[in-house]
Amino acid sequence: MNTTETSKLIDGKALAARVLEQAAAKVETIKSHTGVTPALATVLVGEDPASATYVKMKVKRCEAAGMKSIRVDMPKQTTTEQLVSQVTALGEDPDVAGILLQHPVPDQIDERAAFEAIPRHKDVDGVTATGLGCMFLGIPTFGSCTPAGIMTLLHEYGVTIKGAEAVVIGRSPILGKPMAAMLLEEHATVTICHSRTVDLADVVRRADIIVAAVGRPEFVKGDWVKEGAVVIDAGYNPGNVGDVDFEAALPRASLITPVPGGVGPMTIATLIDNTANAAAEQLGVEL
Repeated sequence: MNTTETSKLIDGKALAARVLEQAAAKVETIKSHTGVTPALATVLVGEDPASATYVKMKVKRCEAAGMKSIRVDMPKQTTTEQLVSQVTALGEDPDVAGILLQHPVPDQIDERAAFEAIPRHKDVDGVTATGLGCMFLGIPTFGSCTPAGIMTLLHEYGVTIKGAEAVVIGRSPILGKPMAAMLLEEHATVTICHSRTVDLADVVRRADIIVAAVGRPEFVKGDWVKEGAVVIDAGYNPGNVGDVDFEAALPRASLITPVPGGVGPMTIATLIDNTANAAAEQLGVEL
């Protein structure tokens, strides 16, 4: 990779480190004003290796920011009722500032029911219907962590969002849909693409900003990228590859996130920052 290509890379690790430093400062302010150490509760159901790794990373970052980490591990055979009961108990616990339910959950569980058991003021991952509705209506709320982290990256790198044509590939309720809502809120013209989009490549070629979130390795080809487009790869697949054919897209993009080291670190940093902000709101501390 030459110097010109290196200058196109969006460094999510560096920005995430700064966000985590800011979150740690917020935690110290909360502690000094109240004597309370904010706590993030993380619920993991089953033994999925990838989910377990993500939870371990989140716990580590949480503790590095000076917060308590409450990890709740539940067996794979957990029922919806058992999970909802556990999440409800955490929601009622005054010592818990934020709740993260690691997803996906086992097939027998109604994931939406479990998400809805999280009180809005503790929904630091932006997964409840109320939180998602607020995002679409422009009402202040804790944004879904990956889309919110992506918005922070776009702002940090001075990407013009207002008036830009943005294409979001993927329509999941925790990534694609809230991503579209956040871009729309900042006056982008947004198209959400999915498995039934006709002439997908042609739609993507119009985009000034491309957000790939389909969970398919190197799905977005280099010749789908318009010269000068900003490419955000929110995918992470086996072999440390994203949803974009990075090598083919790099020469055409003006900015691009690598995988790993792009979007991923910002997701966790946003979660920690959201939790610090949630604790401050709950305790009446101005940051």
